[in-house]
Amino acid sequence: MFDLIIQTTVNAVIASSFTALFAVGLVLIFGVAKVVNFAHGELYMVGAFATWYLYSELGLPFPVAALGAILVSTLVGLFMETVLFRWKRGDELGGLILSVGMLMILQVAVIYLFGQGLMKNLIAPLKGSWQIIGLPNAVVPYQRLLVLAVAIVALAALWFLLQKTRIGWALRACADDPMAAMLQGISINRFALIAIGISAALAGAGGAVMAPLVQIDPDMGHTVIINGLIVIIVGGVGSISGAVIAAIFFSFFHTFITTFAGGIYADIFVMLFMLFILVVKPTGIMGRHEKV
Repeated sequence: MFDLIIQTTVNAVIASSFTALFAVGLVLIFGVAKVVNFAHGELYMVGAFATWYLYSELGLPFPVAALGAILVSTLVGLFMETVLFRWKRGDELGGLILSVGMLMILQVAVIYLFGQGLMKNLIAPLKGSWQIIGLPNAVVPYQRLLVLAVAIVALAALWFLLQKTRIGWALRACADDPMAAMLQGISINRFALIAIGISAALAGAGGAVMAPLVQIDPDMGHTVIINGLIVIIVGGVGSISGAVIAAIFFSFFHTFITTFAGGIYADIFVMLFMLFILVVKPTGIMGRHEKV
């Protein structure tokens, strides 16, 4: 039993890292571009499919395939901002509807390119597992540890960008007060493009490292976007630190309950937990009340 608890804890830490990586991208888009991007899950899906195609079909080394997948997801995200979201700036409902439309377009595009009904599987490039010392039954595949490492590096790089660079200061200014940022000469369109490019790259990176661990299909973005929305609601819409904290809570609760009770009970619990947070603190864990 102790081995199982340790194994589940490690799995929860890895799940937390991926969930935070995905949710932070959602927060960044909403904060700067003011768009609830329902197609963000499809950027993750595009990253997974691109990795599978470049690695399994074209035979490229996995790091090259992963970088290619990140590039593809980023280009799709930049297209979404330039062609769709930019023209609905200030219309959050309009942007949301456009993102739902883009979600469907990306799914149809993937089905057209790779076929429907056949799930793709990618052989993990990292073989073997790490056995936790002293616990013979607690084993973690190296591929899952790669997810943790990539997420930590990506989140640390994002923190440095936002806190220590002029681009980060401008992004935060656009998120906090767009009008004041414009008066300071900051281009909202330019930095919304940067924000969506970064968030799309994060989603693509998540898809690339998760591709060997999941079944790759056109619907794979649905679950992660639902979980991501739960996380940013609980953490506080617009709060990156809140999203990270909520991702940890969400992943630990969901992983432990799934392991010891079942996935259905885990889904029910996290929904009840979200409702509880919204009743106790409607703005979320780290959210702020808007002034009128």
